Amino acid sequence: MSIKKITAVITAAVTMTTLTACKEKKVENDKPETPTVTTVEETSAPTETVETIPVETFPDYPISYPTIEKKRMDNVYEAEDSLMTEGLEFSDAIPEKKNKKEENDTEKPTAVIVAPYSGDGYVTGFKKDGSSYVVFEVDAPSNQHYDLSFSIASEKLVNCRVSVNDKETATFVTKEDNEFTLITLYGVFLTKGKTKIEICPLDGDLKLDYLKLSNNTSLSTIQYNAANSLSNEAAGESAKELMSFLTENYGKYTITGQYASDETNKELELIYQTTGKYPVIRFSAMHNSGSSFDSTFKDIDACAEWHYKGGIVGLMWYWEAPSKTKPSVYTKETDFRLSDAVTDIDIAKLTQEEIRGLYGEGKISEQCYGLILDLDNMAGQLMSLKNKGVPVLWRPLHEASGDWFWWGAGSVRDYKWLWNLMYTRYTEYFELDNLIWVWNGQNDKTLVDKNTFDIASLDIYLPAEKEFGSRYEQFLALQNIVGKDKLIALSECSTIPDMDISFRDNAVWSFFGLWYGKYLHDENGAYSDIYTNKDAFIKTYNSDGALSLDEYMKLREGEKLVPQYDESMTTTTTTTTATDTTDTSETSTTTETTAAVW
Repeated sequence: MSIKKITAVITAAVTMTTLTACKEKKVENDKPETPTVTTVEETSAPTETVETIPVETFPDYPISYPTIEKKRMDNVYEAEDSLMTEGLEFSDAIPEKKNKKEENDTEKPTAVIVAPYSGDGYVTGFKKDGSSYVVFEVDAPSNQHYDLSFSIASEKLVNCRVSVNDKETATFVTKEDNEFTLITLYGVFLTKGKTKIEICPLDGDLKLDYLKLSNNTSLSTIQYNAANSLSNEAAGESAKELMSFLTENYGKYTITGQYASDETNKELELIYQTTGKYPVIRFSAMHNSGSSFDSTFKDIDACAEWHYKGGIVGLMWYWEAPSKTKPSVYTKETDFRLSDAVTDIDIAKLTQEEIRGLYGEGKISEQCYGLILDLDNMAGQLMSLKNKGVPVLWRPLHEASGDWFWWGAGSVRDYKWLWNLMYTRYTEYFELDNLIWVWNGQNDKTLVDKNTFDIASLDIYLPAEKEFGSRYEQFLALQNIVGKDKLIALSECSTIPDMDISFRDNAVWSFFGLWYGKYLHDENGAYSDIYTNKDAFIKTYNSDGALSLDEYMKLREGEKLVPQYDESMTTTTTTTTATDTTDTSETSTTTETTAAVW
């Protein structure tokens, strides 16, 4: 594998759908009256390792994509001049704007009425069953990313599908004010030459004016200069060293990762048998049942063992709410409400005895006291990893933008209070200096203090028939929220990124974590093609853009990775100056809007 970063001067951002949520088993137990903080003091690593032989090995796959040639353009294609299905009609009638004219408005129109559309009119008469569509035939001047802007007016919300050369590319929803508005899909990659761009309203009629095709400039703003430092100024050497590796290789590689369902590592072994490679990161979703953390001991031991074998440890917490009657992770299954636990008293660095005193005096609620008991119990689990010298990618309170987990169901203020409580108690009171904090709030509203996390991540779940590609639009959106000084990672996914497309789109995630179960294997434990095609899975794990465990260990030891292919085969990105190809057709002034990332 080449250690050389393949630079891509590329631009873009198409809006897709982010689906977040993982379903986990529920384990019920009674909550103990007092906390139990159990730590393991072991510091030495096992000396024996067992090496298995892969069933099959595969060659390295070089990063490859068409040479990108940046050219400036801004062309307009009128809908009335496009190809369309039978039944669609042309109209030049001026749409009546919704909710714009007051009942007592007696103002007379001016003598000259300017049409709100471009050209001679627009296309309308789309069927509600999704059988009507318009095809624009464009001539792309070069291989590059383009912005596709559709001028559309609609009286109601209409779902629309956009396809490029008969392959679905994106979906969006119109506005409902009956005003012509530009709806833009950012960063669609087109190859040089003739291209068919189809738009199909799926559930209603609309007025389609034109397609505007422009060169994209947004994806070139993605940078990989994250700060080589940790939010916890007292972080230990193991965490600092791991963070240093992550930042030094950010944008050069995507680090492979897999969630393990239990301590047997069956998912990781399946990947090895399928691809000839192990993932670098072993992710674990730890559970507590009530306030019993007994079930996490095996997870902790498995994490330490993976560290000793040379890998990276990632942990998340399926925190069952501290309720004596309904201790569930899910909001709808518990009677616990975070708002009942919030207090203005600074309890983060108090001893359990002091906090118990506040509870006895009625100064904090039972819910608040229960949170502290759980936090301290989990701290004991993390302390055992600290004592074993294991740095941890720690991702608590995940998917906070949704309401399915109790910590995200209340107000943003309550969520941020809990985050700050955990961060301060773990870093200052328990002095857990082995944690690299991963924020997974997933939108700007849930953004916590940037001084309390090190990595920002997204969870992206797609339908089985959807390929991941790069999801650069979400990468860029998250970077715009947290800033370019934070690593951007894919903490959970249903299918894995395509390395060629990731580098093409300049969206190289720091790491990914594939969820277990149906996303990897069938009911018999064999590899499943449902979410990620087997050939694509093999290619990613053997790609020059992805780090597997053996390659990661070589880099950590200072060894350079030697490419197994002729470097002349690798495509490069070039920037050229081109003549402006702007169409001189007059267009009306429209309002610009984009589809939301979340």
